[in-house]
Amino acid sequence: TDAVVYQIYPRSFADGNGDGMGDLRGVMDHLPHLERLGVEAIWLSPFYKSPQADGGYDVADYRQVDPLFGSLADFDAMLQEAHRRGLKVIVDLVPNHTSDEHAWFQAALAAQTGSPERDRYIFRPGKDEVPGSGDGNRAPNNWKSIFGGPAWTRIKEKDGSPGEWYLHLFDTKQPDLNWENHEVQEEIRSVLRFWLDRGADGFRV
Repeated sequence: TDAVVYQIYPRSFADGNGDGMGDLRGVMDHLPHLERLGVEAIWLSPFYKSPQADGGYDVADYRQVDPLFGSLADFDAMLQEAHRRGLKVIVDLVPNHTSDEHAWFQAALAAQTGSPERDRYIFRPGKDEVPGSGDGNRAPNNWKSIFGGPAWTRIKEKDGSPGEWYLHLFDTKQPDLNWENHEVQEEIRSVLRFWLDRGADGFRV
């Protein structure tokens, strides 16, 4: 049979501490209403630590709750109360990209071309605007971002010189992860285990 799943955007759903911003405490306070509506599971839009360039889908830390929404303790309390009421909790997972403020991407920017740090993402050399010049001034291809404009952004290397380009199918602040990289695969598996170990019932990917 079909299940009734209710999506919650934490920022606007309910404010539990009176600061004008929706949070996990607010979600917990309103679980009785969802239970009475016949909801069987709640799906939480991203609540991870994030600079919020794309509503939390730019994740800076997959294992921390953004202070806007509370703490891991608030998540645990909300989850426990949901389970007490027979509600399952589905966590939104964002495996395509991270925030450009994620520690991995900052390490990639500080590393060299061809380094293990850069291989976690999709970095490519640019094409020459002037044939044979080696200037690399053109994007690697003509792909477009879902948000508009090119899907590639060029970085500056540590010495200030124009460097490689990185792929972002969404915002420039959301560099795409390289899913051919074994470390990326293991990291996302580890993130899944982290939330499952806390009691999450599933994921929306």
